[in-house]
Amino acid sequence: MAKKILITGAAGFLGSHLCDRFIAEGFHVIAMDNLITGDLKNIEHLTGNKNFEFHHHDVTKFVHVPGKLDYILHFASPASPIDYLKIPIQTLKVGSLGTLHCLGLAKEKNARILIASTSEVYGDPLVHPQDEEYYGNVNTIGPRGVYDEAKRFQESITMAYHRFHHLETRIARIFNTYGPRMRLNDGRVIPAFIGQALRGEDLTVFGDGSQTRSFCYVDDQVEGIYRLLLSDFSDPVNIGNPEEISILDFAKEIIRLTGTDQKIVFQELPKDDPMQRQPDITRARKVLGWEPKVSREEGMKITYDYFRGMSPEELDKREHKDFSEHIRR
Repeated sequence: MAKKILITGAAGFLGSHLCDRFIAEGFHVIAMDNLITGDLKNIEHLTGNKNFEFHHHDVTKFVHVPGKLDYILHFASPASPIDYLKIPIQTLKVGSLGTLHCLGLAKEKNARILIASTSEVYGDPLVHPQDEEYYGNVNTIGPRGVYDEAKRFQESITMAYHRFHHLETRIARIFNTYGPRMRLNDGRVIPAFIGQALRGEDLTVFGDGSQTRSFCYVDDQVEGIYRLLLSDFSDPVNIGNPEEISILDFAKEIIRLTGTDQKIVFQELPKDDPMQRQPDITRARKVLGWEPKVSREEGMKITYDYFRGMSPEELDKREHKDFSEHIRR
């Protein structure tokens, strides 16, 4: 009988790729999403698969899954600045109440749970590169704090369940990930730059562009998460690509990739925007035998081809979801 896994946030960018991977590995996937930021188009190709089922549900409410459950991947959360700045309360709730409900379900089912943390737990780091022993430099009351602190609390309650209830838990600290199915205008660097280039707009760089990021292709990210879930390691593990690049240099790469001749324009740096972001993946290499394999050149070509295949209407679309119902809660 196939192992059963619940994946929350399953209609999102990363969640949908995880659904694909676990289906391919022979698991029965129970996908769950409230579709605030997710999109059913990301998982519609799995409809009709006997090992796939979808539940439209908000994990900040009680979560019930009938029958046996072997694993849980908790990936439900807004992940882009546009989203968590629009729905700050919902972001905090899914990191706290949503995680509590998933941990409670894991305890009830005696299932192993992996929670999706983030490099944002390091805030604007004073240590470079960032390893898992670094506690971070986070502004708890700044605009980004709703996301950063939701994830930091998520890690704390997960370790509490691990220590107090002896629950099998795993924590993935995910660094910038990219690939097909990203939302074009969600505020993240790669889709923002590609969208501007494809629309013939100038590329917007915040600050002077000296801030750095490290981009991991989605297939590499999924492989790291898969290995971590099946490992016997309960402390946090950085999953990301340590190849670092400045935002300004990356904007120039996008212009070369797209063959466009846009200018680069500069705007004020958002508050608490991290100046450096690079994972130390020593632990992932040692514990999981994992490191990224896909070069940025290769991954970006695949990603650009995905966005280039969009219709003019899709390219012109701006994020306009009505979050008011969730803001009121």
